[in-house]
Amino acid sequence: MKIGVIGGSGLYELPGLSDAKKITVDTPFGPVNLLRGLKGDREVFFLSRHKKGHKVPPHMINYRANIYALFKLGVNYVISTNAVGSVREYIEPGYLVIPDQIIDLTKNRVYTFFDGDFEVKFPDGRKKSGVIHTDVSEPYCNLLRSKIKDAADNLGLKYVYGGTYVCMEGPRFETPAEIKFIQVIGGDIVGMTSSPEVFLAKELELCYASISVVTNLAAGMQKKITHKEVIELFNKMLVKLVELISHVIDML
Repeated sequence: MKIGVIGGSGLYELPGLSDAKKITVDTPFGPVNLLRGLKGDREVFFLSRHKKGHKVPPHMINYRANIYALFKLGVNYVISTNAVGSVREYIEPGYLVIPDQIIDLTKNRVYTFFDGDFEVKFPDGRKKSGVIHTDVSEPYCNLLRSKIKDAADNLGLKYVYGGTYVCMEGPRFETPAEIKFIQVIGGDIVGMTSSPEVFLAKELELCYASISVVTNLAAGMQKKITHKEVIELFNKMLVKLVELISHVIDML
């Protein structure tokens, strides 16, 4: 059992792992630095999406390298975390959202491994190459989503099960007009990192799900949004978030 954890804004390390050590995985898209450790008999690989100190903005993350590194390590499940804004009054700051759908409004990212020239070999001997049109009717893994829900119930956390994550390019926050548009098209939360990460994981057949931490109401729904405010609220949730991830790992 190998589990990957991708930490978003505010989650730059994963405490509670035994025999933890830093490793580097070479990929066709560049090297990836991770932390490898054990949680019981489960091997866990943690990578920080933005790097410690929040050095990498969302539009410059090497998503293909990150996902391919986890695939190369033989990871079965990928638990992702995101700091998000809510576009619905009933999804208040401090809630968690376990999204089941995504709308991608990013502009300048690399969205696929399969651009015609790349070949992927799977552990069972299968190969994928050329141009692949991947079905994303269920972009997030329902098995892993259900485990996150059960763990959240066990811990008594406030969460919304299901919802649509709208991914924006960033690094700026959205305008109030953009948030009104997102509300009309059916979005529930807004962030900057779930695409193309979720689609790349789907291409490599990884069981991937997100824990989205609501840190603020979106633009136009509160007076002002700052990154400092986002991190401050995320930090208040950090202990519960790490505990939730730990429970999910135990349940897999």
